This record gives sequence, C-alpha cells and structure tokens, in this order.
Amino acid sequence: MHELSVTDVTEGSGRETRTEFPELDARAIPHAIRHGAVIGAFGQVRLGAAMVLVAPHNPVPLLAQLAEIEGDALEVSYLQQGPDVWRLLLTRK
Repeated sequence: MHELSVTDVTEGSGRETRTEFPELDARAIPHAIRHGAVIGAFGQVRLGAAMVLVAPHNPVPLLAQLAEIEGDALEVSYLQQGPDVWRLLLTRK
C-alpha cells in the first residue's frame, strides 16, 4: 500500500520552505491514479489559493489535462526544474 504525502509547508512549521501552500508529492502516488489524484487535489484549492506539486519529471501531459479542465482558472509557476524533482506552484485564479 502506498501512502499519499501531503505536507503543510506554511511558514513557522519548522521546515525551510519557500511557500505557504500545501504540498502534494506525486512521486508517492501510484502512476495509474496519479493524474486523477492531482486533478482532485487541485479541485479543492479555493479561489486565490494555491498548492505545490512535487513530481518526478516535468508534468507537461498533466498540466495540459489540468488546463483543459480548469481553463483560465489555472496558473502554473515552476519553483524547481529537475533534474530529479520538479516543484510547481498551481494557483487557482
């Protein structure tokens, strides 16, 4: 069984972080359900809020799928670009 990793990275949590948003580590999600899990998680992000996605590669296909679903409500900013980990800020606008 895989354990889903969602980390609160708010300031003052004792972690060195660059964001104040929940972080979803997609590397811990089985590949077969990864896109659905990330789409579902972003669906819970309220207007003006964001989440950090951690991925094992540049998630271009996932971003295209999210953009198709969310349209102009999705803003993507890369926080880290490889080579082993990609961190993206997904904002609902």
